[in-house]
Amino acid sequence: MKKLILLLLCTATLGLVSCKKETLIQENPNRTYNFTIQPNQWVLSNDGFTYTADIPTSVIKPITVDDDGVLVYITHPVSTSSYVQVPYTFDQLAYSYELYDGGFAIDIQSSDFQEAAPEKPTIPILVKLVVIESLYGQ
Repeated sequence: MKKLILLLLCTATLGLVSCKKETLIQENPNRTYNFTIQPNQWVLSNDGFTYTADIPTSVIKPITVDDDGVLVYITHPVSTSSYVQVPYTFDQLAYSYELYDGGFAIDIQSSDFQEAAPEKPTIPILVKLVVIESLYGQ
């Protein structure tokens, strides 16, 4: 009986010693892009309720619209040294965005509709676009 236990112990020890540690490195598929919206790029809609800045870019593809996660940040309307994530509401202005194949658009609307036309930005606005690749699961 002692021989059988000793044999099993030796086999288990050899099995554990032969294990090899593997280090897996996974690349970060996230990508960040910066865009600047100049004050003259804001266009007022026909009904006077929305300012829109259209940003065409090859970064946004059909797969990005359908499967990936996208985060949008803009410089704070008051402090250009900080960023806020869109959608965002500040000083009765609602900021939102829309993705489409070939680009994205940022909208500014009055959050309470007290005034028809929102205020048009008078300084350049930096936009950070973060694309998070995702595998579509079924």
